[in-house]
Amino acid sequence: MNTHTPDPLLSPAEAAEHLGTGVRFIRRLVQERRIRYVKVGRHVRIRTSVLDAYIDDHTVPTLREARSAYRKAA
Repeated sequence: MNTHTPDPLLSPAEAAEHLGTGVRFIRRLVQERRIRYVKVGRHVRIRTSVLDAYIDDHTVPTLREARSAYRKAA
């Protein structure tokens, strides 16, 4: 039984739609190797999990969250 959940491969246009950005931004992320991607022949594809991780990594915390992180060090 296959319990693996599918992680679809998106084209740069679909990835841009997923992030709410332009295709040019996605192509720049790929060119600068700031996100992981898959080469399928000459085509570039990006997993949705990679895009979700990118969102998580670039989410800015609120001031309250940032302050509470500093206070926990004591």
